[in-house]
Amino acid sequence: MKTAVIVFPGSNRDRDMFHALELITGTRPQSVWHTESTLPDVDLVVVPGGFSYGDYLRSGAIAARSPILKDLVAKANSGVSVFGVCNGFQILTEAGLLPGALMRNAGLTYVCKEVRIETVNTATRFSSRFLKGQVWRCPVSHHDGNYFADEDTLKRVEDNDQVVFRYAEGTNPNGSINDIAGVTNKDGNVLGMMPHPENLIEPLHGGVDGRMLFESLLRAA
Repeated sequence: MKTAVIVFPGSNRDRDMFHALELITGTRPQSVWHTESTLPDVDLVVVPGGFSYGDYLRSGAIAARSPILKDLVAKANSGVSVFGVCNGFQILTEAGLLPGALMRNAGLTYVCKEVRIETVNTATRFSSRFLKGQVWRCPVSHHDGNYFADEDTLKRVEDNDQVVFRYAEGTNPNGSINDIAGVTNKDGNVLGMMPHPENLIEPLHGGVDGRMLFESLLRAA
């Protein structure tokens, strides 16, 4: 599986993602600086976590106007897999590739801890290796992870089975509506999630729960 990771000023989880993708696929991802205009021909494009542009204005708002986003939108519309984690999720919503928005955490504090995630939709290229209803561990690290959508948008997202992951067992760390931790676009080829599965993929991390997401993508490719 060929992959690429877009890097912005302030990205700080790009190297974690490089390692995860290389470990799972056996091939080093290509790094794409945000000022480039064209993405390489790959099976998966990842928008990693971090604090692009220091989270000024709104988290992800400036990065969503970077030159590379024009080609990312085109690639996503053509069916290429796109995966955004944490700040990447924020960027994808700001770019209009995913519904809803990410707001300040309900507690107005930064959270950095492990939560429990329930897989509620296994019929996606990101989740086919999970069992429906499977609860797994995953770390979070964010200040603006409170997922929100207006009533009509939320109904569409729920009715279309676009919710892939929810916070489980009372571990919602940010107040996200309906405990939503990860959603796809209507076509199912773009996923955004706040938790960091790339940080729980090998025993040195303390567990391998996050591997199944990457293995799902590998299977799909």
